[in-house]
Amino acid sequence: MARKVGIYTRISRDDEGEAMGVARQQADCDRLADLRSWQAVKVYEDNDVSAFKRNVVRDEFELMLNDLRAGLIDGIVAYDLDRLARQPRDLERLIEIFDERPRLEFATVTNDVNLGTPDGRTMARIMVAFANKSSHDASRRIRRKHRELAQQGKDSGGPAPYGWRKDDRSKVDPEAERAIRAAQREILAGVRIGTIRTRWQEEGLGNPREGTKRMAHHQVEHILTNPRLVGYRTYHGEILYGDDGQPVMGEWDPINTVEEWEAVCASVAERKQKHPGESLARKYLLSGIARCGHCKTKIRGQLNRKWTPGSKASKYSYQCSVVNGGCGKVGRVGEPVDKHIVRLMPEEKRERAAGSDAPEDQRWPREQELEDVNTDIRQLVEAEKAKQISVSTLLQLLPAKERAARRVEAGTPSLLQGAEAEGGEGPHRGPDGRGVLRSSHRAPTGDHPSQPFGGDHPPGRKGKADLRS
Repeated sequence: MARKVGIYTRISRDDEGEAMGVARQQADCDRLADLRSWQAVKVYEDNDVSAFKRNVVRDEFELMLNDLRAGLIDGIVAYDLDRLARQPRDLERLIEIFDERPRLEFATVTNDVNLGTPDGRTMARIMVAFANKSSHDASRRIRRKHRELAQQGKDSGGPAPYGWRKDDRSKVDPEAERAIRAAQREILAGVRIGTIRTRWQEEGLGNPREGTKRMAHHQVEHILTNPRLVGYRTYHGEILYGDDGQPVMGEWDPINTVEEWEAVCASVAERKQKHPGESLARKYLLSGIARCGHCKTKIRGQLNRKWTPGSKASKYSYQCSVVNGGCGKVGRVGEPVDKHIVRLMPEEKRERAAGSDAPEDQRWPREQELEDVNTDIRQLVEAEKAKQISVSTLLQLLPAKERAARRVEAGTPSLLQGAEAEGGEGPHRGPDGRGVLRSSHRAPTGDHPSQPFGGDHPPGRKGKADLRS
């Protein structure tokens, strides 16, 4: 019976969007599979996707790894090893699967590397290391080229910024110019950027991202304060200065005079300094860290502006925002997610953060019992990671341990009541007469996959995909 294999194709750039490069790779891989008497059952195509950039998720590559691990395919055919991996960590993930399933097949059109043997893996690691270095060298040369173009005042290419014609980035778009200048006058008159954003959205101004329902606040602010408006050339968001100490001027028509632009920038900056020394940005534990389990976009924290003290509603939530390029399908209530993440902090870090020096006789009496249960849970998880037990066995054993931990937690007395019961004097009083909490009840740790948010009832959700950090 013919072995079932998957064909993986990838190309980093496809500016025309015609997928001609991956089509050629697929044709060559099909011929190789026929020569080996293998049956190609699925094609995994990552067109116009980089394998070198660390922040890029290759959806088809991830699907291929999952299918390999699940036994849906018996091997891989690729045009070249560097189509599969340009980062050593991606190659190691692939090799790990070949360790788990030694009879997997592997072949490339351009060379003969066998990931099933130690010699083949060594050669593959060397080849990927050289491919990685080649990408690093190319990236360095490209960055140097773009900096040189910026220092000469030349444009960097790409889509035209709002305010300039799409067919000629050096010429001003009259309609966009009028909209920008009118909005700048409103800024100087005290109108909020949010008001301008809403009006622009209704009128179709500002080049909003395709598929978005509303423009981002920072996008409108950037349009109205962009140094390009006065002809200044920037590099990585910073204004470039020449050897004479003057800003480098770009090769395009300006929209503002320097005085007009500086007045608008000063007005926007003044609004941000109503609370000097304090950032106006909301800070959330997982903002920019957690990613949407559906589209892999970074999750952002969002304040619930309708929340009031004493309300049962959530004060904030984590959302996959369409404005930030996400799918908008995933959301989580913020507080329980943060509490769960804090519980997963390493114990020594949590103790350091608590900084408690309470006497031993004032500690929670069932703390050791809870720690023993959590130790059992950690040992089960480590046993599964070490392949000593299967995932199914882990999921069968964990619920009983988790229920035991919850029973211990549910029997936890109020700390202040516990102090009264043990000492009979109630809580310690500080100089101002207020109670001072002296006990150190540490939250239990956990590191198990059976319940993403812990407990029987996961936090509120708005979508079917998981929130994954």
